[in-house]
Amino acid sequence: MGAVTSQVAPAGQRPAAPDRNAKRFIVGIAAIAALGGALFGYDTGVISGALPFMESHFGLTSLGEGVITSALLIGAAFGSLIGGRMSDALGRRDALLWAGAVFIGGAVAVALSPTVPFMTVARFVLGLAVGSASVITPLYLSEIAPPHIRGRLVSFNSLMIVSGQLLAYLLNAVLAQWAAWRWMLGLAALPAVALFAGLFFLPDTPRWYISRGRREDAARVLGRTLPAADVPAELARIDHARSLEADARRGAWRELRTPWVRRLLLVGIGLAAVQQITGVNAVVYFAPKILASTGLGTGAAITATIAVGAVSVVATAIGMSLIDRVGRRPLLLCGLAGMTVALALLGAAFHLPHSPAVSVLVLGLMVLYMAFMQATLNTGVWLLLAEMFPLRVRGLAMGAAVFVMWMVNFAVALVFPVLLDAVGASSTFWFFAAMCVLSWVFCRRYAPETKGLALEDLEHELRRAAGEQA
Repeated sequence: MGAVTSQVAPAGQRPAAPDRNAKRFIVGIAAIAALGGALFGYDTGVISGALPFMESHFGLTSLGEGVITSALLIGAAFGSLIGGRMSDALGRRDALLWAGAVFIGGAVAVALSPTVPFMTVARFVLGLAVGSASVITPLYLSEIAPPHIRGRLVSFNSLMIVSGQLLAYLLNAVLAQWAAWRWMLGLAALPAVALFAGLFFLPDTPRWYISRGRREDAARVLGRTLPAADVPAELARIDHARSLEADARRGAWRELRTPWVRRLLLVGIGLAAVQQITGVNAVVYFAPKILASTGLGTGAAITATIAVGAVSVVATAIGMSLIDRVGRRPLLLCGLAGMTVALALLGAAFHLPHSPAVSVLVLGLMVLYMAFMQATLNTGVWLLLAEMFPLRVRGLAMGAAVFVMWMVNFAVALVFPVLLDAVGASSTFWFFAAMCVLSWVFCRRYAPETKGLALEDLEHELRRAAGEQA
């Protein structure tokens, strides 16, 4: 935090730039640890290309498609709950090692699944790794990165998630020529092996070492990322931050009884639900199925999905560059308005006769929707959840919000294919457009603006906004 960080460098003085060896070490950390984010993206995106072939192989109904798709997500919800506790007990690096091992075993089990029940259980287990990685990877990166590049390094993990989805779409398009859906699913084991092996060459974080009384190990790691003169001050900063957080954890449940904190928790849970109920993962998981409903062939539909992944990567990068200049609330409101228009037009497009031109129109509107979503709502919600809660309840409140996010994601993935068959694509996308309108009203009324405020000042501002005295 700002006041504490100033112990590392006086106000107005930039920290000394790391030398070449430190930069190489930091790049290596980012490259290996962010494989957790890439696996998160790959395992959530690959199902879109595999489903059309699994449907014929297993004779899946729409409900069966929803169950197989959402099994990973319910696993991820519980994985996100145990990931933080596991990282505290075992260490950040060793917890990621366990997640990597589960990634490997889960990917192989999914690829070799002989039956739908086996596939469902294997996807659930794989989801435990996805959910754990979604918590542990940014935690590891944020704790091991030098303060002056921490934001960029943690944001890099978000970019790796959408990059993993793009990789899944590219491999799906190549392997669709041979209907090789088992290879689509099983290839996730390769980056998982790279993650697992690479972590043996990385240390744990200074913060975790200090929590276990291993101050010399912490100093040694800091010495590889910071100039030697900055190491004692950074050790003192970590000690101070840990004492504050220990006090915070002891008061967390008591603090939740405060009306304005409860209200803020409900707003955070609402924002987490908004991110999912507006339909993003219906597109991520079922884009080929949506395109095939316009008359496009299976192979062509899977190939066309690459555009969705490519735009997601570019839009995420744009959102990361805009969020601190435009502000959180304006970005959310602008994005939801654009998503509403794109979804309304998408619903209307399904009333047109099937033709190649309509397939291109539907793809274009899906890409437009994803551009608004990834550049605004996805970027803004994750950042707000990390910023908006007071220190005493930050871990508890964000954990609750992320759990709700995964559970709503699960519900959308389970219901979407059934809804698509029951009422048609047009009504389904108009439903999501209506959810965007309600979400816009919710965000305009309740979403806080945190731009330009130090984390230390946020509690005072949020208390004032809730009508209480600081």
